[in-house]
Parts: sequence; C-alpha cells; structure tokens
Amino acid sequence: MARPAPDSAVGVTGEPFAGTDAQGRVRGFVDAHNHIMSNEAFGGRLICGKPFSERGVADALEDCPEHYPDGSLALFDFITRGGDGRHDPDGWPTFADWPAHDSLTHQQNYYAWIERALARGQRVLVNDLVTNGVICSVYFFKDRGCDEMESIRLQARRTYEMQEYVDRMYGGPGKGWFRIVTDSAQAREVVRQGRLAVVLGVETSEPFGCKQVLDVARCDREDIDRGLDELHRLGVRSMFLCHKFDNALCGVRFDSGALGTAVNVGQFLSTGTFWRTEPCTGPQHDNPIGGASAPGAEAKLPPGVTVPAYAEGARCNTRGLTDLGAYAVRGMMRRGMMLEIDHMSVKAAGRALDILESEAYPGVLSSHSWMDAEWTERVYRLGGFIAQYMHGSAQFTAEARRTDALRARYGVGYGYGTDMNGVGGWPAPRGADAPDP
Repeated sequence: MARPAPDSAVGVTGEPFAGTDAQGRVRGFVDAHNHIMSNEAFGGRLICGKPFSERGVADALEDCPEHYPDGSLALFDFITRGGDGRHDPDGWPTFADWPAHDSLTHQQNYYAWIERALARGQRVLVNDLVTNGVICSVYFFKDRGCDEMESIRLQARRTYEMQEYVDRMYGGPGKGWFRIVTDSAQAREVVRQGRLAVVLGVETSEPFGCKQVLDVARCDREDIDRGLDELHRLGVRSMFLCHKFDNALCGVRFDSGALGTAVNVGQFLSTGTFWRTEPCTGPQHDNPIGGASAPGAEAKLPPGVTVPAYAEGARCNTRGLTDLGAYAVRGMMRRGMMLEIDHMSVKAAGRALDILESEAYPGVLSSHSWMDAEWTERVYRLGGFIAQYMHGSAQFTAEARRTDALRARYGVGYGYGTDMNGVGGWPAPRGADAPDP
C-alpha cells in the first residue's frame, strides 16, 4: 500500500538520522506522555477524530456527530475551551478551527503528524492507554460502555493496528517507522535505525478494577496479579497505579481550582468519599485543592451533599500507598515494568520510592510534571527518567535549567510530555518573531 492520497502532508524532506554518536549512544527526543488512542476512551465521543483510518484522512479527521453543524452541542469543548463551544466542525481539508492548541477535544495525533515529529528528531513516544469510567458515565455522548479495562484492551489493539497500517505503507510487516517495543534493547535498536520506539503505558483511575468504596478495597492480590499479567501480555511496560481518584492502591496528588472541585466530585461519585487532607510531614506537598466552584459537576452530587472546604495548612493527601499498592509495585518490578509516580500523593510516591530503592530498581518515571520536585534527585539516583510537561518555551527552559546540574551529575537526559489527546492544554504558538528563550 502506498501512502494514501489525498492525505495530510508530512512536509519534511530527507531521511531521519540513524546510527549512534562517537560514544555509541543513540539520540533523539522523548515524548514520555501521550495518548494516541484516547478517541477510543471515555465512551468514544470525548476526543473527536482518529489517528488513522483505513478509509483515509477524511474519515480519520472527522468531528464527532453532535458537533455538527456549528459546535453548539460540543459540551466538552465548551468546558475546556470556554466561550460557547461553537466551531467549524470540518477537520480535513480546511482545518479551520481544529487541530489547534486550545481545542482539547479534537485529534492531535494523526499518524502523519507523528511521522513529522519523527522526521524532526523524535525517537521515543510513550502511548499511555487512558480512560476514566466516571467521566464516561456522566458525559452525555457515548457510543460504548464505560468499563476501564475494556477500553484499555481496545486502545492497545488499535495501537497494534496502527503499526500494521504504517507497515503496509512502507512495504510490509516490520518495515514501518512506528515500532512498539517491550524492552530497552528493542527500543535502542529501533532508535538506532532512525525509527520511532513506541512504549505502551496505562493511565487510569481504577486499574484492573482496583477501586475502593468507602475505604474498602474492591480488589485483592489475585486481581492485581491477573491484571498485571494481562497488561504485560498486551505489551504494556509502564503504568500509573492511580490517576485522578484515590483507589485501592494509592492516594492521588490533587488537581487545583475548578478542575480540582470537579475531580473531587468524581472522586465522591466513584468512591463515596471526598479527598481528605492533613498537614504535610516533610518538604513535599500535594497540590492545593482550593475552593473554586464547578457548578456543572457539583450538580451531579446527591441532595444535601457538598464539596468540603480544606484548611490551607493541610496540603497532603491522607492516603498513601496501601498494602495492595505496595504489592502492585513489587509485582511490576518482578515483571520488568516501569512505575509512573506522577499523580501519586507525596505519601504514596515516598513509599513507592522506598520500595524501589530497597531493590535498587531503576524503572521509575515522572513523565509530565505531576511529581513533587523534591523527589527529583531520588528518581535520578535510582536511574529513572523525568520529562517535563509541554509548557510554553520560556517556562520549559527555565525549569529544565533548574535541574541542569543534577542531570549532569547523574548523566541523564531530559524529555517532554505533550499529553496530546489528554485534555491537558498546550501553549499557543510563540510566533515567528518571538525571541528564543
């Protein structure tokens, strides 16, 4: 199969660099946090458009049905972008209103755009399979069920289908530039060949059903082993044990502002409890929750239930890494998987690092600026990797420079986490005349 025509252009000439440097090292950019397939998540209608389609670009880059004719029913676009949500729903070929840096509900990961990043030097991409059952259940539009593990399985399958799609374009099995890898040797070889090493990760609030309701775990060690074995068979090598809601494995690092209030409502709807805080015992702390209102989310609460107020001096989640969570960490280590400590409460992250340090286990990641910065040296000392969220250029370079000396001491590189298709928000273009930071 040749490249489809018509199609979105890669727009880069020449061949991607390959090989190693004089010291035998491979080189390239790392996007440590991306969600290629989240159009399949959250009930299937939160992220509009697909990263590829056998039927071509017009089918792939098509808006959700309810966004036609003018975006009036693009409710999540309204929530995340502001305004009234109205927009031109046509993606290809006009791209009038999307993709755009502030359009968080439309596809950001069309395969040709990822290929463009490869041509400009990217060599590793972590595809975090993501979903949230509560968001799925409360969102008005969906075309499938809300089981988190079913969504994870589907997204994994779609990622392998995308690899096959690219392979066919480049001459057959194994010949494409998009290569799913399951260990460091495979990743190094793919990068040496000038191709893109794709790591499968998982980012959900209730992995393998490990939720808690009224502080009672709804999973056990057998569920954890069964879940980790299944994910490992799918090719997953990186995962978060908790994301937005406290679960049976760990407590979370809070969201702030109106989003924090909305997520706290989701926490209550999922678990029967709101976040609970306490004074921190060390220099690390979780994000402030604040008291900003989120009327749309709060309307989902039962009559008479309100989001609690939080003391300014109590910045830490009372929930850390549970005994089941510690069992899951050790289970990941036995299977050679990497632990993401972003989104963990500082109490949970601290205990997880203790366990990793007890075994000198290097498989620890902070992929998009959700870890307390005080943990940075502990991660580097273990041999782990840190990537910064894709902030604006000035903020990104300032934060990178802050840890220059540490990275030089431990001989480690630095990455970015775009969180594309993750509804996180991205900086606007700097403009052609803006000075370099």
